[in-house]
Amino acid sequence: MDVDRRGFIKIAGIAIVGLLAAKPIFDIFSRTEAQKNVVEAEAPTQTKWGMAIKIENCKDGCTECIDACNTIHNVPNIPDPKHEIKWIWDKPYEDVFPEQNGQFIADKLKGLPVLILCNHCDKPPCTKVCPTGATWKREDGIVMMDYHRCIGCRYCMAGCPFGARSFNWVDPRPYIKEINPDFPTRTKGVVEKCNFCEERLAKGLIPACVEACTEKALVFGNLDDPNSDIRKLLATNYSIRRKSELGTEPKVYYVV
Repeated sequence: MDVDRRGFIKIAGIAIVGLLAAKPIFDIFSRTEAQKNVVEAEAPTQTKWGMAIKIENCKDGCTECIDACNTIHNVPNIPDPKHEIKWIWDKPYEDVFPEQNGQFIADKLKGLPVLILCNHCDKPPCTKVCPTGATWKREDGIVMMDYHRCIGCRYCMAGCPFGARSFNWVDPRPYIKEINPDFPTRTKGVVEKCNFCEERLAKGLIPACVEACTEKALVFGNLDDPNSDIRKLLATNYSIRRKSELGTEPKVYYVV
């Protein structure tokens, strides 16, 4: 079939546009293996923070990690147990892991103090019930709290199966011995909890509790990095998690 000059130009134009559109596809398939490696190397490594606690390393009566956390985060010391605020504390092994209590529990575990804190679950039920978005999970796995958006409904406390949150029934500031100006104080009517020291992580520092532990009972790191200290520890030791049967996927592991 004959094609006049105008028709030829039209067909040629369409062909050129098609080639230009296909060029990125051709470029992808024509990359050398070296180029692919460079692209993969430049891609950011995903971070999922987690903590491992070697419970046998914890000394009975030692509160170094607790004191460090309380000091840095302005956690008040309220004498009334009904009003106390706790970010990290300890309880006997039998109370922390009641499902692990067999008839013949190991003597080394009986009454052993076990640290408790927010588990920063991968599937946190607390964030799902908060009506204001005052608590949410970051991409790195840390479950956060926005004290200004908290309305004190305590739905998150009801949703947390670990009892890891505290409510300010009274103004906490009169119960703080020395206020740390670098961290915000809270007010009456809001919920608070451990934040994995996210403010220290932003500066390249490890959590205060981990830094303060002289017995090296606490190991913190990136669970998505197979070369991290926490992954190496978990790969070579048996560990358990609190109420793992609930499917919340806690990010705090206990090495037994």
